[in-house]
Amino acid sequence: MKRIFSGIKPTGHLTLGNYLGALRRWVEVDQHQADALFSVVDLHALTVEHDPARVRRLSRQAATLMLAAGLDPDLCTVFVQSHVDEHARLSYLLECTATDGELRRMIQYKEKSVRARAAGQSVRLSLLTYPVLMAADILAYQADEVPVGDDQTQHVELTRDLAVRFNQRYGHTFNVPRATAPPVAARVMDLQDPTSKMGKSHESGAGIVYLLDEADVVRKKIMRAVTDSGDDVEYDPGTRPGVANLLEILSACSGASPKELAGAYRSYGALKKDTAEAVLEVLRPIRERHAELAADPGHVDEVLRKGAERARGMARPTVDAAYRAIGLLPAA
Repeated sequence: MKRIFSGIKPTGHLTLGNYLGALRRWVEVDQHQADALFSVVDLHALTVEHDPARVRRLSRQAATLMLAAGLDPDLCTVFVQSHVDEHARLSYLLECTATDGELRRMIQYKEKSVRARAAGQSVRLSLLTYPVLMAADILAYQADEVPVGDDQTQHVELTRDLAVRFNQRYGHTFNVPRATAPPVAARVMDLQDPTSKMGKSHESGAGIVYLLDEADVVRKKIMRAVTDSGDDVEYDPGTRPGVANLLEILSACSGASPKELAGAYRSYGALKKDTAEAVLEVLRPIRERHAELAADPGHVDEVLRKGAERARGMARPTVDAAYRAIGLLPAA
């Protein structure tokens, strides 16, 4: 059975984009057809300015929502990254394999470092090196596939390069993984800025549907979504990004193709109304299950404890082998 690894960073409340672009596929497909590991990658949340209490709170919320969405601990491994030391252990070895130049070419580093400087903040070294930690997350488990959005494919390519380089220099140690992405709604866009991804940590939440938003809030955000000039409903992501985003969201919720859906509407208002109702129907069971799990935090803690124990057992042999291969003396 193939093995997959993917994770969610607790830098904000999880969004509709997180669900349609990643979580739903994990639940409906990946946990059933693979030896799957899904992690709250909390170490990645430390690369920028953060409130420690908020990181802890969002990490628990993310884990609870992953379970509420339908991840089954009997079918897959759900855990928190920092609970498994092998991630940090392997990350340093891969830093000794990566080069400064290839890390500075990472698009996300360029974008986030510019934003940090513009906000008068220092740029942490971890922001530069976090793609190496992401590589360690993947390679520690000998993953075959990594389900990611298109904004993360560059990091998976770096992971592949580091795996090949390490294997060539020190002997075959790692499997070389590949990125996979769902065909529709892999990148849900902001409702107020349809040229930007619907991100967890955007300053304004007006264009973001959060998984735990109340129903009236969801309706209001979708009904106020930015559309495009003209009156006809046409699926053209290049020239009509606002309408295309709504059609892709409705497509992901209903199963019909965006182009087919476009032909069924004569007005933006009708499209927005149906999109809002479809989104609410998708989110309703997640919200209900989240409320049940949040009322029983001990159950969530136990799932994460067992998940970390299982993940540790998978990762440790590979990381120990990497330590030997690179030339480190085994502990007595």
